[in-house]
Amino acid sequence: MSKKITITLRFDEDLTAAFIQEHPEYIDFRIVSKSLDARNAPRGRVPCYHYQLEAIKTGEQFSSHSETFSAVDDDIKQSIKPIIVGLGPAGLFAALRLLEYGITSVIVERGAPAAERMKDIAKYWRYGILNEQSNVCFGEGGAGLFSDGKLITRIKSPYIQYVMDKLVDFGAPENVAYESNPHLGSNRMRRLIIAVSTYLKAAGCEIHYRTQMSDFIFSSSGNIEGMMTSEGQQLVGSDVILATGHSAEDVYLMLERHKVAMRPKDFAIGVRVEHPRMLINKMQYGAFKQEELGAARYRLSNHDKESDRGCFSFCMCPGGHVLSSSTQADGLVVNGMSNFHHNSKWSNSALVVSVKAGRDYSDTNIAEALSFQRKIEQRAFVQSCERASGRELPAVNISDFMLDRSSRKLVKSSTPSGIFAGNFEQIFPEFITAQLRMALKRFDQKMKGFISSEALLIAPETRTSSCVTIKRNREELSSAQYSNLYPCGEGAGYAGGITSSAVDGIRVVEALLEKHRNA
Repeated sequence: MSKKITITLRFDEDLTAAFIQEHPEYIDFRIVSKSLDARNAPRGRVPCYHYQLEAIKTGEQFSSHSETFSAVDDDIKQSIKPIIVGLGPAGLFAALRLLEYGITSVIVERGAPAAERMKDIAKYWRYGILNEQSNVCFGEGGAGLFSDGKLITRIKSPYIQYVMDKLVDFGAPENVAYESNPHLGSNRMRRLIIAVSTYLKAAGCEIHYRTQMSDFIFSSSGNIEGMMTSEGQQLVGSDVILATGHSAEDVYLMLERHKVAMRPKDFAIGVRVEHPRMLINKMQYGAFKQEELGAARYRLSNHDKESDRGCFSFCMCPGGHVLSSSTQADGLVVNGMSNFHHNSKWSNSALVVSVKAGRDYSDTNIAEALSFQRKIEQRAFVQSCERASGRELPAVNISDFMLDRSSRKLVKSSTPSGIFAGNFEQIFPEFITAQLRMALKRFDQKMKGFISSEALLIAPETRTSSCVTIKRNREELSSAQYSNLYPCGEGAGYAGGITSSAVDGIRVVEALLEKHRNA
């Protein structure tokens, strides 16, 4: 029987040599988990890696990660004809999970295949010409394709390892299966997504690209029996898995028209903060060799008791780029990404302030929540048109922002869209800029030099998550109104990233199959 072993090593020590020296009775090992502890590196403490290993002796074998799937009768398989709307992580993993049971699906994606989508995005970044159906948020791979390829999640689920192992099966590096902060990078994520969709098509799944859902098809009894596309095509199926992502405003409005239960929810809005990568590395690693430790990460948060609002870093992209990622031609939105090797000269992160349903917008009116988000994006676009060409992003040097003044000369940025000296007071509600300034002071105390004349704030970061939750039954995971409609992933309000979205897609499939077994 294999044994679990814990080893802690200096960042520059060799794991294999240490294992052989400390555990000569074992003939082999594999890494179960690996995490870096560099919390006290700026104060001179040597960074360490914490490993959990699985070790074996002669005649032993490593434990199996394989999963046993509950059987689905042939007659049930033949009756299930699922339609999946959205080809992001939730939709992709729902389709993969269905195939584990021998069930193929029809997948509808409003955007383009990944290769064509890249051309649409490049045209937007370079010329400001936005394809509202194929962009950073819409298209094969969903928003996750351009969100850094981070696989970090705080959820607890038995399906997380399944997701990681599947990603490795489709070409992700093996360390993805065991590192505490696994990262694919947007460049590798694109290749992996193409491999998954190619596999799905080869296995018999239909994928309809550049196909937008416009409405449901209802039976005479009032049940959903399929969907209508914007071009008038009808697709009929037994179940509809709704995995449309956090930016499909038209879907929320269509659901509201059919009286599908939804509610506005809390989310977060703010900016991207961008520093030179070497500056962040120095703050986090002190005098230790940055080349061996890689691009440094950070996680920061502050809670203001008086206003009961939080401000926190989110989607930190070491060695990355700031991207313009709007889905509507009259708005601007920013996001961040980095490639596998983290080799950009800059590191960035969202710095966002919590906004609250029932306080900042209605907790019952979906349109009001969407409008709160959209108005910020529109004000940023208007300012860009007035001060630049309409594609550049509003920015301010962080030191100027703290003094409540615009920047006369901006430092360089990674964004391919360009930047201009913006006025954040004209873009955001006052409480957001006030909370950002308060939090930045605290962050500078935790990471000395965070408020730097070399750093930028770029606005606005408004798509951290959906501002809407589509209500579903706790056990069945289906809509309260329609038993064969399964909202899932970020767009439904039940996930917050690639991994949690993929897990939610799997959970929905398991619930769907259980319903058919019990029918």
